[in-house]
Amino acid sequence: MTFSRIKFFKFDLEVLDVASDKEIRLKNWPIVYILNDKRDIYIGETCSAISRMTSHKSSMQKTHFREVRIILDDKFNKSACHDLESHLIKYFHADGKFRVLNGNAGISDSDYFDRSTYRKSFEYIFERLKVERLITRSIPELENTNIFKYSPFKALSLDQADAIKGIVRILLPPRNRVPNKLASQTIVVQGGPGTGKTIVAVFLMKLIRDIALNSESETLETDSIFSDFFQPGYKNVFMKWKIGLVIPQQSLRQTIQKVFKSIPGLNKEMILSPFDVGKSAARYNLLIVDEAHRLKIRSNMSSAGQNRSFWEINQRLFKGDADDITQLDWIIAQSDSQILLLDSAQSVMPADLTLKAIRDLQKQARNDKTYFSLKSQLRVRGGEEYITYISQVLEGNAETKIKHFKDYDCCIFDSIHEMRKAIKKRNQEKGLARVVAGYAWPWATRGKSDPALYDIEIDGLKLSWNRTDKDWINSLTSIDEVGSIHTVQGYDLNYCGVIVGPDLKFDIASQSIVFNRDNYYDKKGRENNRRLGIKYTDDQLFVYVKQIYRVLLTRAIYGTYIYVCDPALKKYLSKFFPSSE
Repeated sequence: MTFSRIKFFKFDLEVLDVASDKEIRLKNWPIVYILNDKRDIYIGETCSAISRMTSHKSSMQKTHFREVRIILDDKFNKSACHDLESHLIKYFHADGKFRVLNGNAGISDSDYFDRSTYRKSFEYIFERLKVERLITRSIPELENTNIFKYSPFKALSLDQADAIKGIVRILLPPRNRVPNKLASQTIVVQGGPGTGKTIVAVFLMKLIRDIALNSESETLETDSIFSDFFQPGYKNVFMKWKIGLVIPQQSLRQTIQKVFKSIPGLNKEMILSPFDVGKSAARYNLLIVDEAHRLKIRSNMSSAGQNRSFWEINQRLFKGDADDITQLDWIIAQSDSQILLLDSAQSVMPADLTLKAIRDLQKQARNDKTYFSLKSQLRVRGGEEYITYISQVLEGNAETKIKHFKDYDCCIFDSIHEMRKAIKKRNQEKGLARVVAGYAWPWATRGKSDPALYDIEIDGLKLSWNRTDKDWINSLTSIDEVGSIHTVQGYDLNYCGVIVGPDLKFDIASQSIVFNRDNYYDKKGRENNRRLGIKYTDDQLFVYVKQIYRVLLTRAIYGTYIYVCDPALKKYLSKFFPSSE
């Protein structure tokens, strides 16, 4: 393939007209273009550069642009241009030098003839844009950022796209009548680890705001499955629509707030805790709840202030503090419609929504035809086969045979020192490699700054738990610490070193994995629910602990390294995973 050319012009129609006399492909050929000034950037594709620039010049949203770069290639076609456009939008957004003014409805990941060859040429184009200082960081650096990982400018998988399209159709009335208000619905989106539930939530928020703010037909310059939603009747409703994205986990919530600050049309105030929803004086038209399985039942909260707030919210919303009121009830009481993204197998403590409550939600959504399932594995290179295998091993029903996964590095280490060394090496090579563990040691260093203190000691290696519970993965000291379930759930890593602590052991007599309650130190994870009169048995807690390890073992994109504290359990698990040696 010939190298692509990047032509630079002032954003001036007379200049472009003159240029088109010399370069006929500016008038009739598939191209990708970049408009920018010092602050904003807009990326598009078209088969007529001159026509499209004329249209943009008449747009109030784009008159401030000063420069245009047109990317030409003798072998470009419409599909290749659409693909390049999508790539550039997501990387420019992650880079952060410019504010990207594109909507997300035209992002595509469609396959087409010889796509791999075209994408090699994209790498050359990207490097040329770096030379011209339009982009400041490399692709690997950008792909490791939270802004990239949680960007609404991601190309969707087929089941993600189908779910979003189906959700919007449910929420909106038929096209042949102008809506006065939106339909009230509870929508459930079920998805296992790595299926992109958070991306669906963020994408929906951006799509809804794009429809609300759309002021010209050119917002969708490419064929889009969402184009039917960009019409005046829906715009008029969405402009008045109060929406929020609820994230129960504090760490992930603060991460997404930072992401929203960089997205036109969105803002960090749209990101809410369940308590924010309960305390809100205003009602929401729509609340999207990510990790909805982490909403809480009535129990002892993590602070006296939260206990007081739970009581106050219940009194205000329901005129009483009934024991069966949950944070899900707050969501339903405070919104017309709800979208609940969840996975019952990722509940990690008894205070989370009960399995029965989740199953009831799923059953009702199926009956109402408001149920969607995400199945495409978008995180782990080992695919759904690896995710299923981890569950089978933990449940004791996997075939006794060492299994290897194509393009995925998974193995057991004999030495904690060697595993930590391997993770540090991967972190230098690719970034975002971290050590995590089950909650099998007390958190003695919590709130203490003395670096000499530690929580975990294994074979002479002294380690501390995460010294922050806010965006720990990206904190400066995280490579030298150990993350818990509460700091990594919902996040992607490149490589993950998982310490299976002494909370799990192998019972030789029964030939099965067993739970050791004495070595489980998550206070809220093992606490009985005095208010509801519930005492949690070892078997009940064992279910949650297995789900914790399931989450930890499925965090990484490229590889998972395992160290097991209990010798008998290590010997047992070595029947299923290869040795690091």
